[in-house]
This record gives sequence, structure tokens and C-alpha cells, in this order.
Amino acid sequence: MTTASDTPVLDTIAAMTVDSVERCELPTDQLLLTRIAALAASDAPPISYLAHIDPAIQADLTMAQVQDVLVAIAPIVGTARVMTAAGNIARAFGMAIAVAEAEIESESGA
Repeated sequence: MTTASDTPVLDTIAAMTVDSVERCELPTDQLLLTRIAALAASDAPPISYLAHIDPAIQADLTMAQVQDVLVAIAPIVGTARVMTAAGNIARAFGMAIAVAEAEIESESGA
């Protein structure tokens, strides 16, 4: 059964994420740190990290914890991939800030 949507890929990813979270018994902070490690290992683009920023903030994760994860996985995934991940995380934060600023401008102009 298929439902019509303007964003079928995003809808599928969102559904997969919800299903994964519901089936996982890790505490939220550990789940997010694990996902960040997996994103780094798979050489994910900034947009993939962007989806995890708000949940990470809600889980009270710190940048130090994210850095610790990158340090921990560096010997396994390689320094080049970890450096790329660090840059992509920074770009994702930049995107998140730009989106938040645009929302504030939109609300103040309305």
C-alpha cells in the first residue's frame, strides 16, 4: 500500500527512524552518540547530522561528548573520515543556526 506524498524519501527516512528508536532500548543520549558514530563511519553529509542536532540538544549532549565519540572511532574508521565528520557536523550546526534565524525573522515579520 502506497500513500501519495510530496516528500516520499523524507517520509520513509522519518518512519525508519521512528521504528528504530521505538525498538531500541538504549538511553537517548547513547542512542544519539551511536548514530553520530555511524554517520561518521559512513561518511554522511551535513544534512544527515542536521537531523540529529535538535534531539542531541534535547538529550543534553555536549560537544565534548560528540568529540569523544569521534576520538573513540578514529582508529577504526580513520582520521580522514573523522576530520570530514567534524567538518560536516560544523556545517550542520551552521545550517541549524541559519534555519533558526530564518524562522525568527519570519515570525517577527509576520
